[in-house]
Amino acid sequence: MSRRAYLYFVITFIIGIILGGAGMYYYAWGTGHWRRRWSEERVINNLKRDLDLSPQQVPEIRSILDDNIKKYHAIQDSIRPQMDALHHETDGRIRHTLNPQQLKKFNELVREHQKPKKNN
Repeated sequence: MSRRAYLYFVITFIIGIILGGAGMYYYAWGTGHWRRRWSEERVINNLKRDLDLSPQQVPEIRSILDDNIKKYHAIQDSIRPQMDALHHETDGRIRHTLNPQQLKKFNELVREHQKPKKNN
């Protein structure tokens, strides 16, 4: 193999690695695979490090975050019936536009979507 052909091969290989890595990064970030879940401990550790919190401040911050989590869940619980009603309305409207074969597949998709998700 001539030097020029070898050089083109190496350049093509390197470009492929770069494009493949960029594509994988874009996919993983866009789908949420590389985002960390919210963690109270991580937030507290970051605040301790960034703000140089005293040992007395940490329990207060933890209490504030715990209270915030309870309020957040209460808000979610209060709007859940409205969100469920909107989903049912949307599904019903979609069902009216489908033929019997599509309706059967759609109902399977809805059933699959409603299954409890396992936390990995």
